[in-house]
Amino acid sequence: MIQFKNHHLTVFQSALFCTTSTVIETSDLVLVVDPNWLSDEVETIRHFVEKIKGNRPVYLLFTHSDYDHIIGWRAFPDAKVIASQAFVENPDKEKILEQIHTFDDEYYISRDYEIAYPRVDFPIQKEGETLSFGNTQLTFYHAKGHNSDGIFTIVNNQYWIAGDYFCEVEFPYIYHSSVEYEATLAKTAAILKEHSIEYLIPGHGTVATSNAEILKRKQDALKYIHELRDSVKMGKHFDLDNLWRYYKFPRIMKKFHAANIELMQKEG
Repeated sequence: MIQFKNHHLTVFQSALFCTTSTVIETSDLVLVVDPNWLSDEVETIRHFVEKIKGNRPVYLLFTHSDYDHIIGWRAFPDAKVIASQAFVENPDKEKILEQIHTFDDEYYISRDYEIAYPRVDFPIQKEGETLSFGNTQLTFYHAKGHNSDGIFTIVNNQYWIAGDYFCEVEFPYIYHSSVEYEATLAKTAAILKEHSIEYLIPGHGTVATSNAEILKRKQDALKYIHELRDSVKMGKHFDLDNLWRYYKFPRIMKKFHAANIELMQKEG
């Protein structure tokens, strides 16, 4: 499952949707991000964390509340949880849990832990808010657009945990607001200026290891949003053939593209 690894960073990748789960080790803690998907995949991550943690505490970070990202919460019952205040206040908790149960039923998946919506110990409220654990510092930025409760997290000034943004394997999936999605992407320059980012880890796809790659992914996302918005507003043709030349899974991605169109039509 390991997609990327160095001394402090291990990125696991699920067989489903190229979804990532990240483990960052510091002298103070072990941070586990969005442990997912399949039961044996979650168990692999859990076993890895148990093997490396020693006497360090484990913290779980949830980048946002989509069901695939919270599905492994109770596999780490002793971990403290970090997420946004909007994540805590999400009105659709039962709907999200039903999505997990439906997924597991559909594929006959059994888990050895409870399915529940995460209880948050450290709710993040403010833009630029920080948490410090010894010498380990986490800095947070709101990341709305994909959904309504996402956050970016910068770990020790060098690791950017991006959630479902900057995913080179897929165009933007916009469940909440295309305008807020753009506003989230607009934070890129300031974040790169403020922090010495060495690795950006998206929720789906591969790690970006340079500012040039991060900026390219930003521009690719903006290009899609602008072209789709123009298509919807002006009734212009959207070049689907070109989209499928870039992205590999058109049969499933067609429904996400159609949902983006519907959202932008409602936005007007």
